[in-house]
Amino acid sequence: MGKVLGAAVYPHPPIIIEEIGRGEEVKAKNTIEGAKALSNYIKDKAPTTIILITPHGPLFSDAIAISIGKDLYGDFGNFGFKEISLEFENNQQLLKEIINKSLKEDIKIAAVDKNLARRYRIENKLDHGALVPLYFVDKVYKGFKLIHITYGLLSPKDLYKFGQCIKKAVLDSDEDVILIASGDLSHKLTSEGPYTYSPYGRVFDETIVNIIREGKMEDIITFDLSLAEQAGECGLRSFMVMAGVLDNYKLETEILSYEGPFGVGYCTAKLDVVGEASPSKNLLEVIEDKERRRIEEIRKNESPYVRLARQSLEHYINTGKYLDIPPHTPEELLNCRKGVFVSLKKDGVLRGCIGTIEPVRENIALEIIRNAVSAGTEDPRFEEVTKEELDSIVYSVDILHEPEKITSKDELDVEKYGIIVSAGYRRGLLLPNLEGIDTVDEQISIALKKANISPHEEYSMERFRVERYY
Repeated sequence: MGKVLGAAVYPHPPIIIEEIGRGEEVKAKNTIEGAKALSNYIKDKAPTTIILITPHGPLFSDAIAISIGKDLYGDFGNFGFKEISLEFENNQQLLKEIINKSLKEDIKIAAVDKNLARRYRIENKLDHGALVPLYFVDKVYKGFKLIHITYGLLSPKDLYKFGQCIKKAVLDSDEDVILIASGDLSHKLTSEGPYTYSPYGRVFDETIVNIIREGKMEDIITFDLSLAEQAGECGLRSFMVMAGVLDNYKLETEILSYEGPFGVGYCTAKLDVVGEASPSKNLLEVIEDKERRRIEEIRKNESPYVRLARQSLEHYINTGKYLDIPPHTPEELLNCRKGVFVSLKKDGVLRGCIGTIEPVRENIALEIIRNAVSAGTEDPRFEEVTKEELDSIVYSVDILHEPEKITSKDELDVEKYGIIVSAGYRRGLLLPNLEGIDTVDEQISIALKKANISPHEEYSMERFRVERYY
């Protein structure tokens, strides 16, 4: 019978590696000392296999990515140091059991090999989110097998369930396993950081550090995803998988370091398994109950715009027919024509978004009714919304103002303006103030991709304001 020995939380800034940092690494000396202490903890535990969860491997919106090749190799070539490289034997037997148990729980798995990497044009080697922690481990401990996993943009519930699948697979094996949860905390601690400063960055970091210190796995799974987005982090989903792996274990936890150099929060921590805990709660039930109460509160306070969008999709899914404009619909929805976008989320993750840049129907109400149905049934990125999902869907409605032409990206603001890019018949739109999009360059790049326009082509830009309703 296999064992889960514990878990280690590592940040992954390449700059903390001496050869790459070239003196700058001293600004994160506490993080380096924490990483060394964690590596010695792993050495003392002597795992036969390390399972590593990273944010920076092949990332899928609907699946967990697991590297399945016989050997796992990576280097720091992307940072100018290709000579710094690491290679490990993949534990193919254990990963097959993890995949099998995940599929039985309806969790999609992307099995990454050379063929899949070629098809999706993704890297088929260890990313820096894996390499940085393993660099420190490899200095003091060798001879272990590795499993390399990139979390997907799944719901907290599914990430937790995936962690449980890992745990079950380990217990059914002969392996002694340490889990490495790789992830930085907020990237918005200062204006000198990689993203725009946000006051939510410090709040996020302090909250996560306290949760890990106290070993409160429940609080990781039920963490406020909107706060995480505003903080600009990359570690929360790694920690959610970790919570599933450590479920119902008695833990001794220790924060080894926390600091925020370079405007990014770095935490090193160990969560040592010291026995079985008496299961007092089913965390899946806790998650579902919290989500149910949250949606009930949203329904009580939804605007007329959102209520109409929700009623429209629910009516169509249940009857196959479009909703007639309900009585008592506000005059502003009946007497104006505007472009409208309707966005759907489930478990904090986008579930569909369709809209019209310019009005095509008689009024805003009809625009909302049609676009709500399209968002739930015609967004090519997603399967159609099912009747069973309706109670879990959260809606927002954007009313677009008239676009205006601009000649420079300096006229854009990601929080204030949406963008439309055009080249001939190709046109791409991106709404303003979207979670995870922090710079104008990101905004332009995504809009160009949506329109299938190369950044090297000539294209025109327009900006627009929106009124967003919840």
